[in-house]
Amino acid sequence: MTDEEALEEVLSRPDPALVADLAAAPGDILVLGAAGKMGPTLCRQAKRADPSRRVIAVARWSEEGLRARMESWGIECLAADLTDRAALAALPDAPNVVFMAARKFGSTGNEPLTWAMNVLLPAMVAERWAGSRIVFFSTGNVLPLVPVLSGGASEDTAPAPVGDYAASCLGRERVFQHAAATRGTPCFGIRLNYAIDLRYGVLHDVASKVLGGTPVPVAMGHANVIWQGDANAWTLRALARANASCPILNVTGPETVSIRWVAQEFARRFGKEVAFTGTEAPDALLSNAARAFATFGYPSVSLAWMLDRVAEWVAQGGRSLGKATKFEVRDGRF
Repeated sequence: MTDEEALEEVLSRPDPALVADLAAAPGDILVLGAAGKMGPTLCRQAKRADPSRRVIAVARWSEEGLRARMESWGIECLAADLTDRAALAALPDAPNVVFMAARKFGSTGNEPLTWAMNVLLPAMVAERWAGSRIVFFSTGNVLPLVPVLSGGASEDTAPAPVGDYAASCLGRERVFQHAAATRGTPCFGIRLNYAIDLRYGVLHDVASKVLGGTPVPVAMGHANVIWQGDANAWTLRALARANASCPILNVTGPETVSIRWVAQEFARRFGKEVAFTGTEAPDALLSNAARAFATFGYPSVSLAWMLDRVAEWVAQGGRSLGKATKFEVRDGRF
């Protein structure tokens, strides 16, 4: 993949499982907060899976050219400030809603806005589309750091968020759980940790440091990753599984990935030396996604393939989204 057009084509390819599961969730798909890292290709993937279906993307559209590009894919794009109740009320009804709007970076120092975006807005959305299927994004940050050899925190692990970002994301989960319990709104939570494509993500962050000769921090010495195309497909497939019990699944890849090993793999591919800072802690932010694999199958894209493609992309100077994951943060301050 030598350019973004080719990358986005691969990211948005639907597979037969997605086509089948979307058929079990008929009707329009409304994607709220569609202009982020994952939203554009999620919308395109949904449209490619069922070209006759109306896919409606809602965002502020601050990125130049993005709206026009998505409209060229057959996606209907609407502009709205989601925090405005009148704007929410004016948006169309839809039997399927994917809620992607959130705030992470910049949370520290503007905590009230973080809580408004991550808790108040979900409450408004749950009220506005009370009769729709709602799939919403959460994060593995709501779970505690766990021993590296534990296999990762499962859905049975008690949440223990650190910092306002993680705590507010747990609040988002609780809001949708409350809507499901009190109104019967069919909901489903995607507890993501971490999605990547070639322009951002843990692997991109590490590769960029290695190529640029910047030491790689390893105190948070291990991570999970999943290809964005797989994460988006599972999110769309969850629409057919949304129900009043509001299931929440960990969504990530199967490996406990060593950051040191990843950096060394990139150094080998680049013909570079690599330096490190810090020492691996015995615990890390890790999720066990066994239940997601039982529900959706294993990811279609392997870690080795992702390493090769990210290395090629970074080495050739492919565009970065400029959105670091901050995977190395251990104190919850984003």
